[in-house]
Amino acid sequence: MAKKQDSGINLTATFSEFRELKKLDRLAMMNVLEESFRNAIAKLFGSDDNYDVIVNPEKGDFEIYRRRDVVADGEVTDPNRQIPLSEAKVIDSDYEVGEEVSEMVDFAKFGRRAILTLRQTLASRVLELENDTLYNTFKDRVGELVTAEVYQLWKNETLLIDEEKHDILLPKNQQIPRDFFHKGDHVRAVIDRVDNSTGKTKIYASRTSPAFLQRLLEIEIPEIADGIISVRRIARIPGERAKIAVESYDDRIDPVGACVGVKGNRISGIVRELHNENIDVILYTANTQLFIQRALAPATISSITLNEETRTAEVYLKPEEVSLAIGKGGMNIKLASKLTEYTIDVYRETDGTSQETDDIYLQEFSDEIDQWVIDAIKGIGLNTAKEVLNAPRTMLIEQADLEEDTVDEVLSILRAEFDLD
Repeated sequence: MAKKQDSGINLTATFSEFRELKKLDRLAMMNVLEESFRNAIAKLFGSDDNYDVIVNPEKGDFEIYRRRDVVADGEVTDPNRQIPLSEAKVIDSDYEVGEEVSEMVDFAKFGRRAILTLRQTLASRVLELENDTLYNTFKDRVGELVTAEVYQLWKNETLLIDEEKHDILLPKNQQIPRDFFHKGDHVRAVIDRVDNSTGKTKIYASRTSPAFLQRLLEIEIPEIADGIISVRRIARIPGERAKIAVESYDDRIDPVGACVGVKGNRISGIVRELHNENIDVILYTANTQLFIQRALAPATISSITLNEETRTAEVYLKPEEVSLAIGKGGMNIKLASKLTEYTIDVYRETDGTSQETDDIYLQEFSDEIDQWVIDAIKGIGLNTAKEVLNAPRTMLIEQADLEEDTVDEVLSILRAEFDLD
């Protein structure tokens, strides 16, 4: 049998690179190698259908066989597909006109251009194969916790390298506000998404998503990892505060106590990881009114009116409870709304009734007050004119994040409505 060829192409190094690439499907790898040879042959002769290509990535060698029809001497019209009888008999004296000859050919004899085409095609297909493999691997790992090393820091993102040397991008907007990394630091995050839209797979991580907190809870609290306690809902303002709703499938276990631990020892490690993000653990219930009451803790609610169609809740509280329900910067009510998946509007009780009959909703002033200003004020739980007038001026400035002149203009408009100027 003829000697297997290398013919100056030296594919051994190329095959070695294949073996070093992680998690490449062997069959796909073989197909890519064969495709690369066939592509080079097709560019030379217009077709590759009369060639057989056999590759051996383990040994780094390959064989190419060309099939040609035997024709009478002097009747060859296509040397690539036909062989004269006299040449065929040199190969085997028994050949006759009309039979097919299969012989191994030296790829190097196709010329330097063919070899260059082979290398370019092979390099391109290897990158495509590696890219597809990377995408298919990581798209199934979205939500998975990873620990990776900080490799490079940029303005808008940080490049992490995991244990398998994969590049993972941690965008700035997916970092906790107080995150501060140095090169060489080891960082925990969850795989947030995998993008292949540009033809090159990019893996993005997150430390701000609820999934990151979920994975940390599973690590620190065995009952969650074992499925005895279920985390039903998570709402976060990264680095500031989070609320999680849990329930137990074992009546003997207090899910809130199990998550917090004695003197907070179980939750404290997670709090440190999240740069002192305050974590409230509440007991989940399918009773919407009760769930909203728990989500708005530490405020005590007097009554709730629900609208199931619009998924809104009007919550009435005593005046001294309103600030507790809203929280600093409106944080408590925002998290409660996210957790319960209801838009929560807070109202002060006055004289034992839910609302003052002569009060006016802020929305009624949209022709005098810009909508974004109304939205900012409503965002801190103030929905009516008198609620705004009764609120401290500093609360409107600091919590609604409004300029002093804007606040004064709003107050002036509202006072005029009630002839208070």
